[in-house]
Amino acid sequence: MLYHLHEFTRTLMGPWVYAAQANARMFAARDSWLSWLPGAQRIAAANELLYRIGKDYEKPEFGIRTVEAHGHVLPVVEIEVARRPFCRLLRFKRYSDDARVIEDLHDDPKVLVVAPLSGHHATLLRDTVRTLLRDHKVWITDWIDARMVPLAEGPFHLDDYVEYIQDFLRQLGAGDLHVVSVCQPTVPVLAAVSLMAARGEPVPRSLTLMGGPIDPRRNPTQVNDLATTRPLSWFRSQLIHEVPPNYPGAGRKVYPGFLQHAGFVAMNPGRHASSHWDFYQNLVRGDLEDAEAHRRFYDEYNAVLDMAAEYYLDTIRIVFQQHLLPQGKWVVRGEPVRPERIRDCGLLTIEGELDDISGRGQTEAAHALCAGIPRSRAHHLTVEGAGHYGIFSGRRWRERVYPRVRAFIREQHAIGPRGR
Repeated sequence: MLYHLHEFTRTLMGPWVYAAQANARMFAARDSWLSWLPGAQRIAAANELLYRIGKDYEKPEFGIRTVEAHGHVLPVVEIEVARRPFCRLLRFKRYSDDARVIEDLHDDPKVLVVAPLSGHHATLLRDTVRTLLRDHKVWITDWIDARMVPLAEGPFHLDDYVEYIQDFLRQLGAGDLHVVSVCQPTVPVLAAVSLMAARGEPVPRSLTLMGGPIDPRRNPTQVNDLATTRPLSWFRSQLIHEVPPNYPGAGRKVYPGFLQHAGFVAMNPGRHASSHWDFYQNLVRGDLEDAEAHRRFYDEYNAVLDMAAEYYLDTIRIVFQQHLLPQGKWVVRGEPVRPERIRDCGLLTIEGELDDISGRGQTEAAHALCAGIPRSRAHHLTVEGAGHYGIFSGRRWRERVYPRVRAFIREQHAIGPRGR
């Protein structure tokens, strides 16, 4: 019922929101007589702020058109190479007509970026992908909003997530691949590779796990505390709702994105209120560069997706309440998850010093679990001054984290599969 009420309210407010958008344009446009009235700039700024607070945010584009690689600016084309009901596998392919550049591109390592399915779209990793494209062939998991998946496609559990990752690894050739997982997928990625190693299948040459809850018992954050202070029945009764009839996934039970977004904002309400006030002030002063930066950030931050209820509840129970992975008790489709079976793979864990989502030590815990990986191939990086997003996006990612990731991938690529 809550989801239906949300949609009704959004529809009811629609005319007011888009009237605010029209007013903002009329009072800001230089060719409009309204823009010359006293106070017009403040009226335009107030209306745009109202519009952006009330508007519906669609999934953004990756928008990666070019990249500088090997000293050349190359066009980039986004290609869908595989599709499952709840996920697309995308490749960002670089092109060149120069034979020497083509030869350089051919030798670049293959990297699969596993994006989180935790509320935001995979486009949140746009900066991660763009930076990796300088020196790598890059693929990414693009998770599909559960409200857009017809009920006939069936449920989606955490076990299905693990299976999707295994399928993508096999399709891309795991033995010649490097995997970078950010936040939530560090857990299912480690499970997927553990299961493949136990079966004797080829595994990736390297795993880079960034800011994820491998063992949430270490330095619990506000996110971890929420999961452990309420029973699973509370999450099921309070946070799970049916998709309304106006979406392809009508009737599917989901954890709605608008609830997840409210949780994100509630973690730092003062910071968001201050950011919106600064946006208003920037518009009044005519500081268009800072105003545009605000728009870009919130176009991404406010664009959220619904998660299948089965997957969300599985994650709460398995990862945050029962801690099955670090305790060695996780079983996926009848097979035990044994990270110690991983041997022919490098491991790099990365954490932000100030991460308030995955606390320090939670990702580093992977090293103790992956006891079969030689210590010479296992590394850890703590990024001083970085929060959760700073380890995969922004200046710290580009200048401090990426050089370490690039060097690690090159080092593991040189070792080759099965240590040869």
